Amino acid sequence: MAVWNLGSINADLVYTVPHLPAPGETLAAQELNRYLGGKGANMSVAAARAGSHVHHVGAVGADGAWAVERLLEYGVDTRYIGYSSDPTGHAIIAVEAGGENLIIIYPGANRSLDAHEIWQALGNAQAGDTLIIQNETNAQVETARLGSEIGMRVCYAAAPFDAEAVKSVLPFLDLLILNEVEARQLQEATGSAPADLPVSDVIVTLGSKGAEHFDTKTGENRVYPAVPVTAVDSTGAGDTFTGYVLSGLDRGLPMAQAITMATRAGAIMVTRHGTADVIPDLKDVLEMSQG
Repeated sequence: MAVWNLGSINADLVYTVPHLPAPGETLAAQELNRYLGGKGANMSVAAARAGSHVHHVGAVGADGAWAVERLLEYGVDTRYIGYSSDPTGHAIIAVEAGGENLIIIYPGANRSLDAHEIWQALGNAQAGDTLIIQNETNAQVETARLGSEIGMRVCYAAAPFDAEAVKSVLPFLDLLILNEVEARQLQEATGSAPADLPVSDVIVTLGSKGAEHFDTKTGENRVYPAVPVTAVDSTGAGDTFTGYVLSGLDRGLPMAQAITMATRAGAIMVTRHGTADVIPDLKDVLEMSQG
């Protein structure tokens, strides 16, 4: 099987700051680093490092060849990444000493994807493959519908959160992943708690408290505690979690085992500075499991 990701590709410009700036505050950064990022790229790298065959469907600008090369280096199939007249998307990220962050995103080429090219790419997918979509690209609804028609496991990572975007893809989803703030916002918008959504499986990430899985078919839910670590940078941890969950399911693991592996991967991720470049591989996660 394989994981197909309609996902963003960004240059992450990470500024280390003494604290997150307040409105109107001018703040001197202590350090600047450039990383491969974007929720899509992060998830593709995570799923590839977790052991899946990952096809990334996306776009970069003329300035983005380095990002495509980096994805290929990390084991992601880049044949379905196109080049746009718009610049490559990028994110400005401020990270303070405790690991909390503030992010400003410019979508660029990520919002200029050609729907026809997306459909051509997914013409190579098979029933049973996994499709992941986030809210950093265009053509989400069309892609989710096509994935469902093909018979793929369609997953939506509801970030950056927009209730209308989530509602528009709900009819096509098999799996929805969102954090607890997003879950509350979606409940306010739809009137439905996670357990009542028309999606087979809903996972709500709880930050330092772990994650909760709602099996809406059986009505069962289970909380998976987080692994206690000292966090230095939370950037990309949720994307790492999502990529590992999807890879686990793609490789035939039961949901409980997939989430447990993903929780460990996310715990390792928050101990590292950076985004896609520092996502842990399966060996790291297995070593934590045995430690």
